[in-house]
Amino acid sequence: MVGSPQNRRTARNATSSRSTQSGQSAPGPTTDAEPDALTIGRRVRYLRTSKGMTLEDLAAAIDRAPSQISTLENGKREPKFSQLQAIARALGAGVDDLLSAEPPSERDALEIELERVQRGPLFASLGIDGVRIGKSLPSDALGTILALHRELERLHTERAATPEEARRANGELRDEMRAKDNYLPELEQVAKGLLADVGHTTGPLPQRMAAEIAAHLGFTLHYVSDLPHSTRSVIDTRNRRLYLPSKGFRGRSNTRSALLQALASHVLDHTEPGHYGEFLRQRVEANYLAAALMVPEKPGVKFLRDAKDERAIAIEDLRDAFGVSFETAAHRFTNLATRHLGIPVHFMKVHESGILHKAYENDGVRFPSDALGAVEGQHVCKQWTARQVFDVEDRFNPYAQYTDTPSGTYWCTSRVENTSDGAFSVSVGVPFADVKWFSGRETTVRSASRCPDESCCRRPPADLTEKWGDFAWPSARPHASMLAAMPSGAYPGVETTEVYRFLERHAPEGSARHAPEG
Repeated sequence: MVGSPQNRRTARNATSSRSTQSGQSAPGPTTDAEPDALTIGRRVRYLRTSKGMTLEDLAAAIDRAPSQISTLENGKREPKFSQLQAIARALGAGVDDLLSAEPPSERDALEIELERVQRGPLFASLGIDGVRIGKSLPSDALGTILALHRELERLHTERAATPEEARRANGELRDEMRAKDNYLPELEQVAKGLLADVGHTTGPLPQRMAAEIAAHLGFTLHYVSDLPHSTRSVIDTRNRRLYLPSKGFRGRSNTRSALLQALASHVLDHTEPGHYGEFLRQRVEANYLAAALMVPEKPGVKFLRDAKDERAIAIEDLRDAFGVSFETAAHRFTNLATRHLGIPVHFMKVHESGILHKAYENDGVRFPSDALGAVEGQHVCKQWTARQVFDVEDRFNPYAQYTDTPSGTYWCTSRVENTSDGAFSVSVGVPFADVKWFSGRETTVRSASRCPDESCCRRPPADLTEKWGDFAWPSARPHASMLAAMPSGAYPGVETTEVYRFLERHAPEGSARHAPEG
């Protein structure tokens, strides 16, 4: 069964490794920890020097080379138990004396901690050489270096909640998805297994079958009018309930997307994200699995291949064939286009203000970016399809145009979707060489973009600058996400107290109102 805990863990681990934030070094030695090679080595050295033995003396006593003893004492090699027994006998000590996790002295504790620090990822990221830890290094110098490292760790942890770290995380995830052509075969298999479990074999997934997936996973659906405003859905894992808005979502005919995204997080065994990068990855995985359920791979690929054979690929047709939103169809096309059709592609979601919210590319198009390479929050060129579509009067038919850019000519199709946060354009584009496979390639609309050259659309005309440059003082209206890339709390953007109160109101009669003991 795909929904079993084992399979959920398999799917989760296949998609990405769950690690702590980069830059965290190993914790210092503790008395209840398991001994490691560093601590064992220092205990061997401490006992050897206490006995007045040289490296050569101990090496001769156990029939080993002095270099091997030095390597062991420096924690560069894990000793075998038989070797520890021989060392213990030579030192007149017990094996337990060598295996204690307690550093033999305060000085040794400092040296062990600094050695771990210098082997850790945060130190490595600094690109500097470590210090040689020896008798000539004073203890106060050791303490100062460790104090500086702890401060770096603190600053690194704080930075994990800043817009800078959010931009880095977005860039890293976008690079990773580009390398995979935005295709995750592990999640395709999870979707295939879930659909097989409920007997869905082909075609679009109706709302009824989405509800059957929920029942198959052991959840009952509850449509409520008081869902917390900061949420799209809420799962009560104790009582196996999934809450959805009774009025649906603006711009959607049903709640399949929210339902399947919520179930996807459960199937993939998502837990509270430890940092912004993990939060983004979980969101990508949940959206991907939900789309793979609504537009299954096999019929989706067949539909697109048939359209390619006819040279008539259209995102609108994919949308209509599987009863999904244009955005879902566009996302799903990027999952399948390169892997199954050999077509490189790019995707954009742009707010009516011109701000880029989501983007993906593996076709060489150059999105606007900041100094860190992040594209989210940047202004899209006014000449691009994603901006031009807002000026089109006909919102019912697809809009397409060719755009000449410094990185090549691209054809793009775009549509505007209205949301509670304003209007967004959703666009899919391909290089000129691949437009032959698409409906809408006959468009005569063409524009030229010189961005990032500011003379293209960002620099005001000289006459207006001369007239108003010294007299204009606009007041910006920034979006909340620009001020707080990662709101406080385990689930960014969600008011946890509101969610808990909601669950308390809706808990079934007789349900435990407190966490089980143990």
